[in-house]
Amino acid sequence: MNSTESALQERIKELTCLYEVSSIIVNADVENIENTLKAIAFSLKKAFSYPKETDIIILVNTILIKTNQVFDGHIKLRADIVVFNKLAGTISAYLNQSKFSKKDFLNEEQLLLNSIALKLGNLFERIEIRKNEISLKRQMEHADRLNILGELTAGIAHELNTPLANILGYAELLKDHLNNNNQSTADLEKIIQNTIFSREVVKKLMFFACEMPQEMTRVNIIPSIKDAIDLLDTTFRKQQVKYIVKIEEEALWLRADIIQLTQIIFNLIINAIYFSPKNGLVTISTFQTDTDVILKISDEGPGIAREALEKIFQPFFTTKPIGEGSGLGLSVVHGIISSHKGTIIAKNNSVKGCTFTVTLPKQL
Repeated sequence: MNSTESALQERIKELTCLYEVSSIIVNADVENIENTLKAIAFSLKKAFSYPKETDIIILVNTILIKTNQVFDGHIKLRADIVVFNKLAGTISAYLNQSKFSKKDFLNEEQLLLNSIALKLGNLFERIEIRKNEISLKRQMEHADRLNILGELTAGIAHELNTPLANILGYAELLKDHLNNNNQSTADLEKIIQNTIFSREVVKKLMFFACEMPQEMTRVNIIPSIKDAIDLLDTTFRKQQVKYIVKIEEEALWLRADIIQLTQIIFNLIINAIYFSPKNGLVTISTFQTDTDVILKISDEGPGIAREALEKIFQPFFTTKPIGEGSGLGLSVVHGIISSHKGTIIAKNNSVKGCTFTVTLPKQL
């Protein structure tokens, strides 16, 4: 075979490879990107002058694809995979150094690698864009659901508030007239206690719906944290849970409603205690940046299931057994923090447990 025919065959192999790779990318399954990269690697291998002796390695975003085991004594060509102007990986072709030298690679093969690297960069850019679109869509859907739930709960809370106040008032009046009837008095006491409980649920609903009036003042968050811990010290001891407080500054000032701020801290610590094992450790830490005060509450419990992480702040969603939680505590916390223009994030720890991170703007 003369050199012209040989060169022509090499060009046909390269063009065939580009066509195959383009087809693979068009039909790529983004949920199983490793198979796509493997198919590209083997297609590229066939396009080189010595396909049986050539091995391809693709490394991108922690994914590693090899057509064979490659050893140190190999020579290579390499092209960078760039995603959004940042180096994301490489694609390399190898030949055994004991049989070949660098000159056995063709100039066109380097150009082929460059072309495939460019196509891979475009593929991963599209994947990132799609992921961001899905994430943004979920966030918008979540916000819409919370807004609708907020309107519904506000309406329900207002409707229930008046009859509950009437039930409580008339029950207490009736109790005053039945001092000599122990059984009736006991029954009325149950009515009163259950009405008070129901009123507290309504209050939480109103907090969630941001219907409770706020008194925004300049407050120091540290005394609120210490007060909450003092109040819960007995609970810590009863549940055999330890705690550590990491506060390096004497004062961390921000604009907030002091009652609602205390409720955030109290609810999150109670939640951490509930999910902590015996002898588990709850860590409460707080610090500041130029614009925000950050509060972190971490436990050593079982963590939060992946599917629950997306719903953890929705009202009436709870991972606690029936009868042990209304599913309003964290949604109330979320509502209060949102009304303070802050954020709250729940994230599982690398070893065990989870951490709730609250960021509140100072707004001084």
